[in-house]
Amino acid sequence: MDLLSNLPGLIGILFKNPVIFILVFPILIFSLVIHEVAHGWVAYVMGDQTAKWLGRLTLNPLKHLDPFGTIALLIFGFGWARPVPVNYLNFRDLRKGILFVSAAGVTANFIFAFVALLVSGLTDSYNSQLLHTALGIIAYINILLAAFNIIPIPPLDGSKILMSLLPDQYRYSLERLEPYGMFIILGLLYIGILNPVIRFFQSIILGIIRIFLP
Repeated sequence: MDLLSNLPGLIGILFKNPVIFILVFPILIFSLVIHEVAHGWVAYVMGDQTAKWLGRLTLNPLKHLDPFGTIALLIFGFGWARPVPVNYLNFRDLRKGILFVSAAGVTANFIFAFVALLVSGLTDSYNSQLLHTALGIIAYINILLAAFNIIPIPPLDGSKILMSLLPDQYRYSLERLEPYGMFIILGLLYIGILNPVIRFFQSIILGIIRIFLP
């Protein structure tokens, strides 16, 4: 049991504290779902109805979850859902559309983490270890999701945010990396190069959240 409790991600939490797992897992699935719904909703506001037509503007997790992304969430502590399809050609303003849609998912996770830490602070006097542990894990995972997705490597959101700000010639160069982006990301994760980058973005996100906490 000690070996199992040292497993990474949510699997380790399951064996160490099943009650925390039962409390947190549905909310973490919701974190992935809300990330994708945010992309689709902002795309809709910017003029693209693709996500709406395909039934992706819903909080039903069955419409969004990716099997491998869910497994990664369980094992590694972060994962992904099926990307919401977006047709950039439908945007009224291409650059603003790409920027706002790409930033929407990260923003949703940021807000979720902020709310979790805010509730934790407001309920500090209740002295409920179970509640504060659950809220802390929720905040941590959402900050991790935001930090991971903001990395500027295609197909992550950070790359599209960067594309919206770059001149066309540089944007096209970055776009050409997208078919190989996931292999690049997995390789960098395997050799550990991305770990300090993720921690750096985590510290920035947490620092911003602390500015707004009472």
